[in-house]
Amino acid sequence: METELLALLMFAALFVGVLTGFPIAFVLGGLGLIFGFFGWGPPVIDQIVSRTYWVMNNDTFPAVPLFVFMGCVLERSGFIDKLFEDMRLAMGPLRGSLAIATNIVATIFAAATGIVGAPVTVLGLVALPPMLKHGYDKALATGVILAGGTLGILIPPSIMLIIYAPMAQLSIAKMFAAAFLPGFLLSGLYLTYIIIRCYLQPHLGPSLPKEERVISPLRLLGRLSVSLLPTALLVLAVLGSILLGLAAPTEAAAVGATMGLLLGLAYRRLTWQNFKESVYTTLRVSSMILIIAVGASIFTGVFMRLGGGRMIEEVLLGLPVGPIGITIIVMGAIFIMGMFLDWVGILLVFVPVLSPIIITLGFDPLWFAMVICVTLQTSFLTPPFAVSIFYLKGVAPPEVKITDIYKGVIPFISLQLIGLALVIAFPQIILWLPGLLYA
Repeated sequence: METELLALLMFAALFVGVLTGFPIAFVLGGLGLIFGFFGWGPPVIDQIVSRTYWVMNNDTFPAVPLFVFMGCVLERSGFIDKLFEDMRLAMGPLRGSLAIATNIVATIFAAATGIVGAPVTVLGLVALPPMLKHGYDKALATGVILAGGTLGILIPPSIMLIIYAPMAQLSIAKMFAAAFLPGFLLSGLYLTYIIIRCYLQPHLGPSLPKEERVISPLRLLGRLSVSLLPTALLVLAVLGSILLGLAAPTEAAAVGATMGLLLGLAYRRLTWQNFKESVYTTLRVSSMILIIAVGASIFTGVFMRLGGGRMIEEVLLGLPVGPIGITIIVMGAIFIMGMFLDWVGILLVFVPVLSPIIITLGFDPLWFAMVICVTLQTSFLTPPFAVSIFYLKGVAPPEVKITDIYKGVIPFISLQLIGLALVIAFPQIILWLPGLLYA
């Protein structure tokens, strides 16, 4: 009973530590050390060493910096600029054409990067100024960029899936296959919303003026082919090799990073300065993720040792709401935590705690994993700790206020929750493709 009280205090201290603004990795690791020492004394040091070694020795984590590097190189390669221009012309006659083009390009970019910062930043620079120039509603324009940009954390090769899989002892290839339909479902919901909203309220997103889309269909088709072909080859090489079992995720990530460099050279945008910036960004992002992984591993190890996992399991299983009710409660808690905590910390702290409960409830672990990932995607849009909003505000023109951005994300958060409800109500959205590929 005494150790369970310590576990409860440890959980409460985590939220206090996060609210202080102290780096989450050191909050997690420090709390693990302090409460572990009070819980069972000096042997906690052995636990810290073994947990750190587990992270350093995990053979899937090297894929993280490689995929991050691939995304950083693609961000600076210039292919998004050309793809957006061509897609803008293709969608020109439609109301909301620029917003539609932005959503499509964001989805393609997501399938080629697996991260969030690069798509949001690039689209903020490439797509936001033209939308504002053509009189688009600021809230709609920023909401489209933010929602589309966050697809990179869900659509493979998402680094979220790469980190989740070893924590839950799941296959990364199956996780990638399971994420395809939910990711494109969300993209489809965004696209449907944009089309309907701009059709009903044309002043929010007018079509492209005729004088700006004077191009023959044959020439446009040729431009689109040149824009899309390199990206299609990249996605096929990386994801195809993983899904077909031809390469491990780390090997496929290395291929993707190399192809990203070649794409940058082909577009003549891979300068020495761009290469250095890509390397430095990769170091910063990967170090942040891995040091949080170490801190979270220490925290969860101590938390579980103090009986926290058993306590949460008993509370959840004791609720008179049934398995689906428990799922909704857990996802609601993760949704709220996403407003205040980094997704890496949430993932690495709660997956080890929830994994035994999933089995007890009789759920498919792959389905439950993807439900959590879809829920965590909302954390990039939900204030106050919505990193995507910070990325976009940093590159947006001065006339775009933070209130415009907050107003813009509200409809898309609602669409994310609709997507979450659909994957809970219809599990085959998640399980159909893995069942087809790995039956």
